[in-house]
Amino acid sequence: MSGFFDEMYVDGERQIREHYCEFDSWLGAQATETIARKRVEADLIFRRVGITFAVYGNNAGTERLIPFDIIPRIIPAAEWAHLQTGLMQRVQALNMFIHDIYHEQHIVKSGVIPAEQIFRNAQYRPEMQGIEVASDIYAHIAGVDIVRAGAGEFYVLEDNLRVPSGVSYMLEDRKMMMRLFPDLFARHKIAPVAHYPDLLLDMLRSVAPQGVNDPTVVVMTPGMYNSAYFEHAFLAQQMGVELVEGQDLFVKDNNVWMRTTRGPQRVDVIYRRIDDDYMDPLAFRSDSSIGVPGIMSVYRAGRVTLSNAIGTGVADDKSIYPFVPDMIRFYLAEEPILNNVPTYQCRKKEDLQYTLDHLAELVVKEVHGAGGYGMLVGPASTKAEIEDFRQRILAKPDGYIAQPTLALSACPTYVESGIAPRHIDLRPFVLSGKSVTMVPGGLTRVALKEGSLVVNSSQGGGTKDTWILEK
Repeated sequence: MSGFFDEMYVDGERQIREHYCEFDSWLGAQATETIARKRVEADLIFRRVGITFAVYGNNAGTERLIPFDIIPRIIPAAEWAHLQTGLMQRVQALNMFIHDIYHEQHIVKSGVIPAEQIFRNAQYRPEMQGIEVASDIYAHIAGVDIVRAGAGEFYVLEDNLRVPSGVSYMLEDRKMMMRLFPDLFARHKIAPVAHYPDLLLDMLRSVAPQGVNDPTVVVMTPGMYNSAYFEHAFLAQQMGVELVEGQDLFVKDNNVWMRTTRGPQRVDVIYRRIDDDYMDPLAFRSDSSIGVPGIMSVYRAGRVTLSNAIGTGVADDKSIYPFVPDMIRFYLAEEPILNNVPTYQCRKKEDLQYTLDHLAELVVKEVHGAGGYGMLVGPASTKAEIEDFRQRILAKPDGYIAQPTLALSACPTYVESGIAPRHIDLRPFVLSGKSVTMVPGGLTRVALKEGSLVVNSSQGGGTKDTWILEK
């Protein structure tokens, strides 16, 4: 591996970056047998606790562990301050955009974003037009994917605003590192992340319907067969609130109620981990058996808060991603602090031609794709795969975007052959309620296959603890 920014070493040499010096000194003093034993211990604990990830269509089984690497990703305080400011700016603009398109539509009328990009978007929900939501916040929880490339510049790769996942792994990775290597935390000033569930609950309570002073909050899951069910149960338990499924809720007297052993209890805020289409069979998919019939009528009346709001997906669709810098300028009159990755929109004739001419060099993504599926990594693909993707693009150009193949930064990682660099990204989590808050850190995902740029857990990626050093 060469030509990438190394998080720990300077210019690919053995010179250690200053913020890694203390860790490198500790690592050099560890016996190989000790590290191997700790890695086995981590796997055993994760399996015992049930920290697994369901993989659909996997013939080998329905669940597996997400590989955990014991070498942390370390970010100095100044870098984090820059990232945090940029992330808060971005999420604020995204929330303003979602409110605008479901109300006055100033950004469309001003010609900044073509109307068809929004109103023909599969994630646009006309049912949300004119609905007032608490504090005008739609994306209460945002997981923004950040990569570092080139000489070390940060880029936003993707905005996840529908049902962003992964925060439970951030928290469990930290607990695991503290359990396995308590001496490391005595040697470093590492900003804590354990208070995330408290921040999440405070945020959810802050966006309760008007006039509700002591709101009842629940986490709504599709059920135990969902790939992120562990996280749903984990967050409910950590916040001290009920984990519910659609069958546990019902609508009566223009309110949402939860069935309990003590009788019905009104629900005010629902942290939903269910896609829009399945929330209400009376409003969306009539065949949904995991939603709550009539919940949209209560939502429309402002008597329940759904987090994230229905219709947020239009803002994290890959066809809208290229316009986020323009949103920041339009709504905030500021220049973006964090840059997008340069993006070719195949719906444009010139961009389509460039993409087709350079497929072997580009990463091409379906605009509605997720989880590392529906994409082509040109340099890692065969001629046959490239030609197959060419036909897909030609059949539906507006369904794809293309980006340069970034040389993602790498971090030393334990693999079968020992310690070797592996490419990583970072997903920090931004909470938006009465105020915007973040914990210092995020989920660092690592591509465990040598040379791979795909970090998604569903595609064999692992995770690392993310350390933000305090000043």
